[in-house]
Amino acid sequence: MTALAATTARPGGAEILDHLKARRGDMIAFLEALTRAESPSDVPETQAHARELIAEALAGEGYRACRIPGRTSGGCLYARPNARRRGAPAQMMLGHYDTVWPVGTIDELPFEVDGDVVRGPGVFDMKGGITQIVFALATLRAFGIEPDVTPVVFANSDEEIGSRESTRYIARLAKTMDRVFVLEPSLGPEGALKTQRKGVGRFNVTVKGVAAHAGLDPEAGASAILELSHVIQELFKLNDPERGVTVNVGTIEGGLRPNVVAPESSAVIDVRVKTQADAKRIEAAIHGIEATTPNTTLEITGQIGRPALEATPRNRALWSMAQGLAGELEIPLEQGLAGGGSDGNTTSLYTATLDGLGPVGDGAHARHEFLYIDKTIERTALVTLLLLQPPLEADESA
Repeated sequence: MTALAATTARPGGAEILDHLKARRGDMIAFLEALTRAESPSDVPETQAHARELIAEALAGEGYRACRIPGRTSGGCLYARPNARRRGAPAQMMLGHYDTVWPVGTIDELPFEVDGDVVRGPGVFDMKGGITQIVFALATLRAFGIEPDVTPVVFANSDEEIGSRESTRYIARLAKTMDRVFVLEPSLGPEGALKTQRKGVGRFNVTVKGVAAHAGLDPEAGASAILELSHVIQELFKLNDPERGVTVNVGTIEGGLRPNVVAPESSAVIDVRVKTQADAKRIEAAIHGIEATTPNTTLEITGQIGRPALEATPRNRALWSMAQGLAGELEIPLEQGLAGGGSDGNTTSLYTATLDGLGPVGDGAHARHEFLYIDKTIERTALVTLLLLQPPLEADESA
């Protein structure tokens, strides 16, 4: 492939949008191929097909793909231009090609196009976003533009299960980027961008007690279930709706049988926080809980695994940039808070991050999953314009 020629002129938003509308059929065809390449997070051996479809498409746009193998996942894909200006800053488009859907779902929930609506397992979360990445880069190439900030691509295959293997690569790359655009689905029917995301944590509580016959000698026992009930009350006291803190005891287990004082019990807790300050505070509070029932002991493990994506000055700068460009495209744009986490939570620790630039639709992880192709094309035009923007100012990147 020949290198793109740098140019100071760029097409207007309307021209970019018209170009992408003309490629509507190509976008749908690529999305269909990617959707049919089923890639559940927990079956790593299935994911190579989806990864190679992405790599092949990016190669056609002048990108060299590096495949990063995984130990327990299907690995990752990192792609950069074959030719780039030395010393130029970089920007990353971030996404994932794993889905929550088991192999065979495509037979039950087939890929369908009904006017503006495209349905299928994973189209919204987030193979539609991967499609946008490919076609945003294709649009730059079609117009012969090399952005001042070099676009690179990172896609992982374990996002839906916490990005356990890929987080270290994402963090390492984020530290070198001027900014990161996350092509996760947009939020709600208005298609809001996700300018804030809650941090997410999981904790496990195990209580050890002493078994005894509940009828003959109950005083000899120490109920792990009784102690767990006290711990649960302390955990629920940590909820603070005004601060956006939720602490939920999702599952509990314990005991042997009704006539035995329970020697062990356990619980799994989900925690969501809006800020890193609250993450540290809640972590300390949970780990600080002590047993109050005599002859019982507590073991508490866990942490806030995904940090909060906060509305930092540099993140707000990206939002303002997107809002202005949406005006050029004459499309409405809102912002919102998402309760769930993404890899954007990680990148936001290190560089300016804007999340939720992916498809407009509904049904992530649900059987009615779909996207609106026309609005998704508009979002692809927005991403293309964002890629053409100059580097962030120094005071915006702190």
